[in-house]
Amino acid sequence: MRGAFRNSKDLLDYLNLPNTGNFIENEFSTLVTKSFANRMKNTYDDPLLRQVLPDVKERNAHSAFVEDPLNEFSTSNKNSPNILQKYQKRALLITSNACAINCRYCFRRHFPYKLHRPKNIEQAIFEIGLDSSISEIILSGGDPLILDDEGLQAIFQQIDNIKTIKTIRIHTRLPIVLPQRISEGLIHTLACTDKKLVVVVHVNHPNELDHETKRAFDCLKNSGAWLLNQSVLLKGVNDDAQILIDLSNKLFDQGVLPYYLHLPDKVAKTMHFFVDTKKGQRIHKKMQANLPGYLLPNLIKEIPGQPSKTIISA
Repeated sequence: MRGAFRNSKDLLDYLNLPNTGNFIENEFSTLVTKSFANRMKNTYDDPLLRQVLPDVKERNAHSAFVEDPLNEFSTSNKNSPNILQKYQKRALLITSNACAINCRYCFRRHFPYKLHRPKNIEQAIFEIGLDSSISEIILSGGDPLILDDEGLQAIFQQIDNIKTIKTIRIHTRLPIVLPQRISEGLIHTLACTDKKLVVVVHVNHPNELDHETKRAFDCLKNSGAWLLNQSVLLKGVNDDAQILIDLSNKLFDQGVLPYYLHLPDKVAKTMHFFVDTKKGQRIHKKMQANLPGYLLPNLIKEIPGQPSKTIISA
């Protein structure tokens, strides 16, 4: 992470691209790993670069695009504010307020981590264990794999002591943006749990996948984890059926099953990424005609107050 790019000028210089004045830093700082930058092409239209470069379009405002479109700010546990429980039988634990990359479309880019800071993860896991209806714990953030192996091992050991928890799910982007993080120590930690383990990665474009991500996925599979992918439908990045068909096939080649294709949330300062439902349905229908069922991700939308994510039919 010491070698990561932390401002747009350094990233553009690395790609031999002049700063045209269309890319201006703001309160959501630039953060891009060199590994991810190495997969970019030297063009402003590169789909990987578009995901991370702070565009002047982020200044555009619209009343429908708000800081908390999923009403997450008010769904935390009173005793442990780093627990979010939106759905029955599942609890989400914010294990870190940091990521290895700042995606400009992030639905938590405005999340008040200071109020939900994971100060006492042990207490939060204890609180989850008091509710016998919870059978799955979701490690999220930020990115849980930004924690060191010792911190993760302590979390897994405590969860292993809760008999009612059957599954640990990890939501992470690190196997893609920092595949070196998938180390022997991490695999040992994951392999030692007696719970079912699901790792949900986040890939939006086939160009994000290479031999390094393949190695990371292989190592994760060797730990006994099931690997799933979720993507976000983003204007100018992947709002094209062929791109997403290629992504599903490439994910499968690397041992990952497509899981969700999210319609984008209406997050403040992300309006330039927005793809509406009708266009998403048209794209998904073309995907359905060209992919076997097991490679077709569900087109979904998260609607606050609903008991689950909403599957959008064609």
